[in-house]
Amino acid sequence: MNFVSTRGEERVSAPEAIVRGMAGGGGLFVPKRFPEVSKEELADMLPLDYPERAARILGKYFDEYDGEGLAAALRAAYAKFEGNDPAPLVRMESGVYMLELFHGPTCAFKDMALSVFPYLLKEGCKLLGVKEKILVAAATSGDTGKAALEAFAGKEGVKVIVFYPEEGVSKMQKLQMCTQDGENVNVVAVRGNFDECQNGVKKIFRSEKCNAYIKEKGYLLTSANSINVGRLLPQVCYYFSAYLDLVSADQIKMGEKVDFCVPTGNFGNILAGYYAKRMGLPVGTLLCASNKNCVLTDFFRTGIYDAKRPFYRTMSPSMDILISSNLERLVFEASGRNTALTAERMKQLASTCRFSLPSEEISGLQESFYAATASEDDTVECIYEFFEEYGYPMDTHTGVAMDVAQKYLEKIEDDTMSEKRPMIVVSTASPYKCPQDVLYALTGNDVKDSFKGVKRIHLLTAMKVPEAIKSVRYKPIRFKTAVSPDKMFSALQTFLG
Repeated sequence: MNFVSTRGEERVSAPEAIVRGMAGGGGLFVPKRFPEVSKEELADMLPLDYPERAARILGKYFDEYDGEGLAAALRAAYAKFEGNDPAPLVRMESGVYMLELFHGPTCAFKDMALSVFPYLLKEGCKLLGVKEKILVAAATSGDTGKAALEAFAGKEGVKVIVFYPEEGVSKMQKLQMCTQDGENVNVVAVRGNFDECQNGVKKIFRSEKCNAYIKEKGYLLTSANSINVGRLLPQVCYYFSAYLDLVSADQIKMGEKVDFCVPTGNFGNILAGYYAKRMGLPVGTLLCASNKNCVLTDFFRTGIYDAKRPFYRTMSPSMDILISSNLERLVFEASGRNTALTAERMKQLASTCRFSLPSEEISGLQESFYAATASEDDTVECIYEFFEEYGYPMDTHTGVAMDVAQKYLEKIEDDTMSEKRPMIVVSTASPYKCPQDVLYALTGNDVKDSFKGVKRIHLLTAMKVPEAIKSVRYKPIRFKTAVSPDKMFSALQTFLG
């Protein structure tokens, strides 16, 4: 399978797309075509477990990789997850299901891809004959950072540097990152928001001067963010697996469509659902759920992407994003894969914080996507009511998605022309990742200490506290550096020595 750039005429292999991370000119790599999964292939995957299903799906994109090696890497990666299934589907009420993606080593959905990413990167280097050491740089709104650090910690020939917004992650997310073990990792706080972190990392990738310095030090730069297809495509697998689980449980018949509601920030998670749909998975509507930073909601309703607006810090920090990087890949598809037009729109976004799509393009996207927003009060109320009714605690990001899903289902109920389908809500993090906000939602009580929040949630819900959360409490803080956005490359230089 070849991969092409959203902004130019490049065509590369899967290993090169993964090792490079970004295409030239700031473009993103996308598959040259969407491989088809037939009804027969879907049926064949019904008896398989998650790693086996993932190997079938990823093998269609990464055909240069050895199939047995990929399957073994996936099995080893998901063996680190708690329980027998890395992505279990939980029935909440009639026609509503929760896809739990937080059972990995860092308690967030980023583990689903980052657990296997080191294999994809290492094997990609081997296939390309790359001899340099690898420098992985990532910007994080809370969860990618810890997952990347955990995935690469102690790995020979690799260094990882993570940048996060100093005041833009939960206390628990910050603790998880800043106590990370491993001599090959580094964590740097940025005095700004996530968009400034992400923009800073992209500038490093685009800068010839920065890349020359990194090369001089003997490293090859790549990304662990979902701008890297090696991060994005493993996420496609859990959409397929969730659907197959519904069929296996006799909740739906093969071929019946289902909807997914996804809490959305950088647009990678929901884009993976769109890719699954393009591959032939019977997906009806993809619900894009936003918090108060509702730039995506406005985009899908109007066709205008306008990031020049107030930035809000919310109780769902991983969604506090105004520049959603992966949206470029969707805009590329909406344009009919017009690279020049996509490049022009991204240039407009960089210079004016704004671009727009014509009515025919946004109408096409509205056939697959529905977007809505949950306020802070909506999120709190949803978390509280769901626990009261079902005894099920959810994190704040999932609370945003569940609120949007419930209101959408009510809307469909009142609209006799609309088809009501099974709804799968994608749960992206453990409630213990944002314990203070979850405790407030459940009880109305505020606590300043994250671990008091963890203890009280456990007493209230009896939900098991993951070892990844418990182990952080007494670990020393290793990383305390904070820089302004314009000093991010200086921090990287210090790390490389």
